[in-house]
Amino acid sequence: MSPRPYWKGYLKLSLVSCPISVHAACSSSERISFRQINRRTGNRLRQQLVDEETREPVDGHERAKGYEIGNGQFLLVEDEELEAIEIESTNTIDIDSFVPRSEIDRRFFDTPYYITPNIPVGQEAFAVIREAMRSKALVALGRIVLSKRERVMALEPFERGLIGTTLHYASEVRDLNDYFADIPELTPAPELLRLAEHILDSKLAAFDPSAFRDRYEEALMAHLKAKQAGLPPQPKQSWVVPLRAINLMEALRRSIAAEEKVEAPRRSAPARKRA
Repeated sequence: MSPRPYWKGYLKLSLVSCPISVHAACSSSERISFRQINRRTGNRLRQQLVDEETREPVDGHERAKGYEIGNGQFLLVEDEELEAIEIESTNTIDIDSFVPRSEIDRRFFDTPYYITPNIPVGQEAFAVIREAMRSKALVALGRIVLSKRERVMALEPFERGLIGTTLHYASEVRDLNDYFADIPELTPAPELLRLAEHILDSKLAAFDPSAFRDRYEEALMAHLKAKQAGLPPQPKQSWVVPLRAINLMEALRRSIAAEEKVEAPRRSAPARKRA
């Protein structure tokens, strides 16, 4: 049984529509998390909201939303008012246009979701939309309401389903000139570039996300297990600040020599038989 969907509705292309489910493609629930506790009693703490002026606790039925219109002045907004603001695409992903994937600036990509048909009767329409996009190598741009906010979503074929990635609005993406404008335009010397390219070639590999390790998470878990077992804490590892290269050419040549020393034992080791 597939996980519970994050959102359910319809995918609509002109007059063609099909019922779909949207699932979160990534999760951080496996990460180690902590609770706030009372150091003296060891009991878990609960947060309590208080009035900023009176310092009195505020019960749930007295809490409301306010839009700040001035310094310390708020416009009271009721939940019913927000619910009454209907958006056309509340239960539908309306496909507005199709664009080549290469034309979407990577800065605009936000959160990925798996999109699947949720009932058998809509699978054919889902497949038609998916395969039409695949044949044309296009990405669909649609609108979806998540957590009462309308988001633009880019949808593209992925295996037997679709990947939908929410996009940032233009106002949310910072101007790159605020960060890159002061970087001078330099043309590296051909010899320096050749040596750097040689290092890149020596580290060339296929992308394998399973090879990435969360070393902090591993060290944290090892520390917690040792602490629970009553073992003494391990000494803190010192971090060495990388030395600034005075001679860039010499630093590149030393890097190549160090890489070749690492690769030599690998090349000389006998190949193991594959199972």
